[in-house]
Amino acid sequence: MLQKPAAMIFDLDGTLFQTETIVIEAFRLTYAKLREEDLYHGDVPGDQEILGCLGMLLEHIWERLMPNASFEVRERANVLMHEYENDLLDRGQGKLYAGVAETLQSLKDQGIRLFVGSNGLEGYVKDVTRYMGIDHLFEGLYSAGEYQTATKVDLVRILLENHQVPTAWMVGDRSSDIEAGKKNQITAIGCDYAGFRKSGELEGADAIITSFDELLHLIS
Repeated sequence: MLQKPAAMIFDLDGTLFQTETIVIEAFRLTYAKLREEDLYHGDVPGDQEILGCLGMLLEHIWERLMPNASFEVRERANVLMHEYENDLLDRGQGKLYAGVAETLQSLKDQGIRLFVGSNGLEGYVKDVTRYMGIDHLFEGLYSAGEYQTATKVDLVRILLENHQVPTAWMVGDRSSDIEAGKKNQITAIGCDYAGFRKSGELEGADAIITSFDELLHLIS
């Protein structure tokens, strides 16, 4: 049991949103289009390699998955990824983890202020929350793409300062989320249900949950 916070900050991919329900296909379509446009001729990464990059800044994802591609090619890939993800969402693909919408509503009903803090692009974060029907539950949607932050630590610091949040939990599935909580002196909650985190990634978390609704049981 932990003390009830004034606010909770949620990572998006692997925490609220089952990213693999759209991202694998979006990556495949992006690589196919880049080949069609004669912009990329390298290897296409496997599914697990793609999933292992989730939670990173997009520029770092491309550095890992297309190490020899030019800046222009990576920028084109950004545009294509956003278009394909939007198209997949528009066609009804994409899923939240079990209990996400209901749990967020319950937390909000208890007076807890809700935010998203994601390393994704601004359009992606806003589109996913809108298509999934949860955007109205959040006081703010913070993304590395919008605030041009180099780390999740910086993004969370800006969020806390902008909204004068006295106490908060950072909730996420990657080491960057735990680091963002610890370095901003707030509680860090690790999510262990996405299935594609690395071993030991949640070390240092104040608590670890194996389903999203467990958040409700952590509040004293």
